[in-house]
Amino acid sequence: MDLSTIAGILVGIGLIMVSIFLSAVEPNVYINLPGLLVVIGGTLAATLVSFPAQELGKVWRVLGHVFRNTQYSVRDDISEIAHAARLRRHGDLARIEDQLERIANPFLRTSIQLVIDNTPADEIVNILQWRIKRLREQERAEAQIFHTMSVYAPAFGMFGTLVGMVNMLYTVNGPDLLNVGHNMAVALMTTLYGLVLSNLIFKPIAIKLERRTEKRAMIMRMIVEGTIMLAGNRSPVFIRETLKSFSAQYSDELKGNSSAFNDELRAPSKRGAKSSSVQDDDF
Repeated sequence: MDLSTIAGILVGIGLIMVSIFLSAVEPNVYINLPGLLVVIGGTLAATLVSFPAQELGKVWRVLGHVFRNTQYSVRDDISEIAHAARLRRHGDLARIEDQLERIANPFLRTSIQLVIDNTPADEIVNILQWRIKRLREQERAEAQIFHTMSVYAPAFGMFGTLVGMVNMLYTVNGPDLLNVGHNMAVALMTTLYGLVLSNLIFKPIAIKLERRTEKRAMIMRMIVEGTIMLAGNRSPVFIRETLKSFSAQYSDELKGNSSAFNDELRAPSKRGAKSSSVQDDDF
């Protein structure tokens, strides 16, 4: 379970509720069930129109990734590649075949299988790069659903506010003018609901999905680099140490450690031996 997602949503909702109770003269005015239904229902309806049903069917699975803290076994992947390199140097292809059955990472399993099938290195790179590109496009489309919902929610919040203001103005000439201010406050609540749903739920979920995709793509690129070295019959020790440097570098980039990047610029000769066949432009 990813506690940061749950804690962020709960803290955000809690702070909003506390600020309402501390500042509002009548907190009950912030409860507007028809307005909430307009925002949620309108957002879901517009999303259904915008995306095919097949893509929307994956939303619940995607939400599971947001609330689940998925750990990626980078060290295990490096060990598997180094072990395959050791077996390949000894010509023990049968044991590599046995090793493939125990590898849980399908991308890594495919990479090693292509090498032991004597597939040319450039073809291996093309196949693996295509799979990375397909992954990024697919998961970017999933994140786009929540980006779109974050746009629709405030729009339908404004729609609810306009409907409420029309109803309020219709009663201005009536005998009960004391409720005009109350009706105005209720009308504005749908805009508030739309902003909260957009900026506390939908948009953060989209950003988290995009970060997850980038992390997965970086790990897959590390596997591509290891596969290239495996195909080149490099030593297991060289492969292990190079991939450790590769994963450490991108771990710093994921954490936003700018000092590591500056060190790379100041000392390019210490970057480590990496293949240049996989570039950012490929994605």
